[in-house]
Amino acid sequence: MSRPDKAAAIAELSEKFQSSNAAVLTEYRGLSVKQITDLRNTLRGNATYAVVKNTLTQLAAKDAGVTAFDGQLVGPSAIAFVEGDPVEAAKGLRDFAKANPLLVIKGGVLEGKTLSAEEITKLADLESREVLLAKLAGAMNASLSQAVYLFAAPLSKAARTVDALRAKVETEGPVDTAAAPAATEETPAEADAPATDVAEGGDES
Repeated sequence: MSRPDKAAAIAELSEKFQSSNAAVLTEYRGLSVKQITDLRNTLRGNATYAVVKNTLTQLAAKDAGVTAFDGQLVGPSAIAFVEGDPVEAAKGLRDFAKANPLLVIKGGVLEGKTLSAEEITKLADLESREVLLAKLAGAMNASLSQAVYLFAAPLSKAARTVDALRAKVETEGPVDTAAAPAATEETPAEADAPATDVAEGGDES
């Protein structure tokens, strides 16, 4: 490979490291071309699986600030550059490795954090983004339903109270709230008059 071609390959790999939210390093020794194609099809939509040259990849990783693969770029190497859901990509790699033991997951990087092969397996055991979003949506719907109930309950109670009050008024008639204070008010003259005068005045006809 000529120097310009090497530089272009390094630049392309560096860009892949920077644009991907995760990358998983594998060794594919012994896998056939068909098996590698099948793996690429499995990962499609979440990751691209690229066979890489170790020396160029080490330079590209250094250029991109990735140190997760230091010392691991030996043997026939391929990297899954994850642009989609890291959990789904990890599941695809794990399941393929179970069916094809010649695929060896060596390690990875997720959002700048180095992952061991064991951590990638644990990542594969997590629920996918779609499942988590579905659960979140369900929880939000449940919360909204509960909120609607909490708001509606006091309103219904208030409505029942108003209906009961209206029925009472229709049965007993309206209360004359304006007349009540007048009946209890005393004029200054009445307040000064003796109690007996008031009583005697009441007997006169």
